[in-house]
Amino acid sequence: MKPYSEACERNREPILRELRRVFQGRSLVLEIGSGTGQHAAYFASELSHLVWQPSDLAVNLPGIREWVSDAHAPNLRDPVVLNVDDAWPEVDADAAYSANTCHIMSWRQVERLFGGLGRMSRLETFVLYGPFKYGGRHTSESNERFNAMLRAREPASGVRDLEAIAALGQANSLRLAEDIAMPANNRLLVFVRQ
Repeated sequence: MKPYSEACERNREPILRELRRVFQGRSLVLEIGSGTGQHAAYFASELSHLVWQPSDLAVNLPGIREWVSDAHAPNLRDPVVLNVDDAWPEVDADAAYSANTCHIMSWRQVERLFGGLGRMSRLETFVLYGPFKYGGRHTSESNERFNAMLRAREPASGVRDLEAIAALGQANSLRLAEDIAMPANNRLLVFVRQ
């Protein structure tokens, strides 16, 4: 059965509004953690100037392929395996995008994510979407409950501190250039190559 996420449907329009601006002048986007594949199919169709490369763990690729096939978007590539704990695929991308990934990874995996981004020689822009804490504090009660649910399921996961994420970017030659408020207490972080 084709995977589906209600959250992807709800957040795609606000994210697209920002991506239109942020990814101007970019040519190939590596999406890290494509999940169901809904964002890849929608954004590729709406951002025809970009080649969109979805990626995820091998177990998620069949579902992503269904969305890719149904999209009929010539600029949407077949998904590739990307596990931040392993060697990354060769994708000559000048932009990267990831949504709702850092809070389900362990902190060590978040470090590996940024390390992998830092090694992408052509990367100019990285966009990261999701909930974040500021100064160790949640921005809403719903995010605090969400964090508790995540940590009960997997203690190494959880909503990350923006300051720690920004420092990881800095350590990997990616400067946090924008922090954009999004619906449902989420943020869109835009990193640019230093």
